[in-house]
Order: sequence, then C-alpha cells, then structure tokens
Amino acid sequence: MWLNISLIVFLLSSHITISYSSSINNNKIPKSDVDLLEFPLNLEFLEAEFFCNSVYGYGLDVLEPELAEGGPPPIGAQLALLDNLTRDIIIQFCLQEVGHIRAIKSTVRGFPRPLLNISKEAFAQVINSAFDKPLYPPFDAYANSINYLLASYVIPYVGLTGYVGAIPELQDYVSKKLAASLLGIESGQDAVIRTLLYEIKEKKVLPYTITVEEFTNRISILRNELGKNGTKDEGLEVPIYLGAEGKVSGNVLAGDNNSLSYSRTPEEVLRIGYGSGDEHVPGQFFPKGADGCIARSYLHTTPT
Repeated sequence: MWLNISLIVFLLSSHITISYSSSINNNKIPKSDVDLLEFPLNLEFLEAEFFCNSVYGYGLDVLEPELAEGGPPPIGAQLALLDNLTRDIIIQFCLQEVGHIRAIKSTVRGFPRPLLNISKEAFAQVINSAFDKPLYPPFDAYANSINYLLASYVIPYVGLTGYVGAIPELQDYVSKKLAASLLGIESGQDAVIRTLLYEIKEKKVLPYTITVEEFTNRISILRNELGKNGTKDEGLEVPIYLGAEGKVSGNVLAGDNNSLSYSRTPEEVLRIGYGSGDEHVPGQFFPKGADGCIARSYLHTTPT
C-alpha cells in the first residue's frame, strides 16, 4: 500500500518536472536567442526587487521564491515613502516585473537572481555621477515620491532600449514574440514615469535648487556617456531641433529624429548598469556582475 502511494507520488512529481522542462526545451530556440533572452533577466530582477521592496518591504523571496532560485538577497532594499498614486502605480510595476521573470524563465532556463545593490547609496552614486559632484545631503531615492520617480527614471528605459536592440537579432518566432511583449510593458512603464515627472518638471527637488527637468537631463547625459555609443537617451526637455519633428522642446517620450525608439546592445546596457562605462568592470547595481552567457563572457575577459 505505502509502496504504491510512494510510486504514484514519484511518478506525478516526475511528470511535473518533465512537463516543465519540456515546455522550455521543446521550443528548440537557437542558442543565440537563448543568450539574448536570458540577458534581460538581469534588469528584470533589478526592477522587480526595486519596485516590490519599495511598496511591500519584501521582494521575490516572499512573492515568488522559485523565481529567485536562491540567489542572494538584494543589498539595501527598503520601503519608500510614497503618496497613494505613486504607490498604486509601483505596486502594479512590481507585479508586472514578477510576470516578466516568469515569462522569460518559462521560455529559457535563465539563472538565479544575481547580487543586486538597490541601496539609497547606490542611487546617490548615480546622481552624483550625473552632476559630476556629490550632492549634499546625499540623494535619497526612498525619501519621497519625487525622489523615487527620479530613481525609477534610471532603470526601465535602459531595459527598453535593450529590447529594441535585441529583437532584430532574434531568429525564432517564439523569441521575437516574447521580447516584443516584454518591450510593450517596459515602454509603458517608462512612459508613465516620464509623464509623472513631466507634469512637475519645473518643480525643485528639495532640498536642492535643481529642477526635476535638470535631474532627468543629467541622468540621460550620464547614460549616453557610459554607453559610449552616441545619443540614445534624452531628458524631459531638449533643444527644439532634437524634439519631435524639430518643432517642440518638450520631450515626454525619448526618440530619434523620426520619433523611433533608440536601441542599445548588451554591452552598452552593462556599461550603464555597472556605472563603470566598461562591460568588463562590475559595480553600482551589480556588485559582482550580471549573469547569463553574454554578461559572464565579459567578466572573464579583459578590455582590448
């Protein structure tokens, strides 16, 4: 009797495992596609932990521990002091990112959550670099809704441009469909963040005498400098010749001269995410480097 029950349980569990593995392997996705689909998990993990911890006080280890796969908990995660509207939006962003990670890991194997640094000090470092000097008091991403939205401005747009760059390189229909679907939501998140900031772009970010607009412009300039591949980032206000059709300076959405999204390579994404301007040198949000074949290949080589 006990033997039969044990056998049934074993067979059921084996069937579940085999079914899950088959759902991944049977897609026959080319290796190059697998690498390109796994790479954005790094930013999806970063966004999920940043958004979720900010509103719930916890992240994947409570919400969906199997997605984290035992990866190290993020450094410096904390609740943010948000108004009701911002908190409502960030809750939605949090849950969307959980879905993104699940969608990617249901298509390719993926990897455990890498070590992430989402501390207020990490964001202060970004802002200090953007202004080329330390702000005093140090910028606190979690102190209020405006600061938090500025910190949020730092992240999703990089993922957006990464997806735009990856999609033309993908070969398989399943890969393209997944990346396009992820891009749609990432673009929406970026648009929401930019719109909320655009509405208050002339407001001073206290206790500094610097406007919201200036913060976004400086962050975008920094990302262009770190990416080392021209202008692929724009703040909320640009010279008219860079605005839509060369007729406006307002820039609620960033785009090229035809208002098309900019694209970035994985190397550019790493340079920005590491804050080092070098895909071989980890740091900032990824103290020990990003994961996946593409990111790891640079951790084991030296710049030429």
